[in-house]
Amino acid sequence: MPESVTYRIEPTDALIVVDPQNDFLPGGSLAVPDGNRIFEPINRIMALFAYVLASRDWHPRNHRYFQAYGGPWPYHCVAGTYGARFSPLLAADGVDEVVSKGTDPATDGYSAFAGTALAERLHAHGVRRIFVAGIATDYCVKCTTLDARDAGFEAVVISDAVAGIDVEPGDVDRALDAMRARGVAFADSHSLRASA
Repeated sequence: MPESVTYRIEPTDALIVVDPQNDFLPGGSLAVPDGNRIFEPINRIMALFAYVLASRDWHPRNHRYFQAYGGPWPYHCVAGTYGARFSPLLAADGVDEVVSKGTDPATDGYSAFAGTALAERLHAHGVRRIFVAGIATDYCVKCTTLDARDAGFEAVVISDAVAGIDVEPGDVDRALDAMRARGVAFADSHSLRASA
């Protein structure tokens, strides 16, 4: 739910755009039905941040979380395929770094922090607070945000720049509750301002 507080974006803030990939969008193999709505707010706010990262699922074809190997998901975001590319709706020239995740066939790869050097990258840039946008609210957004808290970062989810899949009804609401319980804040993209 959008909050009325205004957030001044400081040099110690970073934006993480989680998995803005073709397979997670309408027409993709694991599509979030209204996923395309995230791009207008994301593209509009990227210029406020000195450091913008985008994560991507970059799975090997033998990933154990695919249905073909007994996992819950259809093939999606296989490394090097069209489905794994960032959507053309993303203003990709505003992204400073890409974080590839889910590259280990034995792990789910939901979080942009899992099995990557993301925490180290953020610390090296002096980041203290991250703003999170992307897909899907109830999986990779949630896991990335909770891992950010575990790594010692403040975390703010941009509520109008995330979209969930709700495999089980209520999954998105449960994800939001789990994040709030860990001290994650929520903000509307229109409440973000450049630092004075």
